Amino acid sequence: VEALIRLNPEIARQPERADEVIYKLRTILLSVRSEGLVRANEQFASWLHGDHSMPFGKDGEHVSIKLIDFEHPEKNRYVVTTEYQYTGNAPKRMDVVLLVNGIPLVIGECKTPVRSAETWADAALDIHADYEESVPALFVPNLFSFGTEGKAFHYGAIRAHPLNEWFPWRENGTQISTSPLAQVLAVVKDMLQPEVILDILKNYTVFATDRDNKKIKVVCRHQQYYTGNMIV
Repeated sequence: VEALIRLNPEIARQPERADEVIYKLRTILLSVRSEGLVRANEQFASWLHGDHSMPFGKDGEHVSIKLIDFEHPEKNRYVVTTEYQYTGNAPKRMDVVLLVNGIPLVIGECKTPVRSAETWADAALDIHADYEESVPALFVPNLFSFGTEGKAFHYGAIRAHPLNEWFPWRENGTQISTSPLAQVLAVVKDMLQPEVILDILKNYTVFATDRDNKKIKVVCRHQQYYTGNMIV
C-alpha cells in the first residue's frame, strides 16, 4: 500500500484508491486454486510490468498503475528476510525471501552443507513438491526460486521440474573461487542484485506453451541474460 501511494500520484491524492488495487491483486491470489499457479503467476506478472490501468485520472481517465518503478529503481524498497512465515490453513516458513515493495519476488530454500545426503536438489524439491502445492498463493507473485546447500546454487521458475529445469547461475567474471561456499556467495551477489532481478522480471521472463499444450514459465539462463544485454 505504501509503495502504491509513493509510486502513483493519482493514488497519493486519494490513498484509499490503493485498496482498489489491492483488491484486484488479492483476486488473483485467490484464483490460484482454480486457474493454476502458472496462469495466476502470468496475470500477476502483468501487474508487476505495469500493464494494467485504473480510472484514477481526471474525469475517470485510465492511468497505468505502478507496483514497481523500473525507470527509477532507487525509488523501490528492497528487503531480504529470513524465516518468512506464510500463515493460513497450512502455515509454512521460507528460509530466504527477497521482497520488492512488499512483494515476495524470490524465494530461497537452504540446506545444510555438512550433510552429504542433502543437496540443492532437496531444496528445489521442497519448493516444487511441498511449498508450491501447499501454499500456492505465496508463489503467485514469484519471479523465480533458488535452492542451495552452500556448495551449489540452482534456480528455477514456478512448476519447473526440480532437477531437469533448475539451472546454475555463473558469476559474471573469469575468477572462480576454489571454495564452494565462496563461489556460491559470489554467484548470489551477482544474480540477486536489485537491478538484475528487475531486469529479469521486465525483460527476461516469458510464458509459453509446451508440447503437451501446458502453460509454462521460462526464466532466462545466465548466458542469455548477459549476452542479450551485450547485444542491446
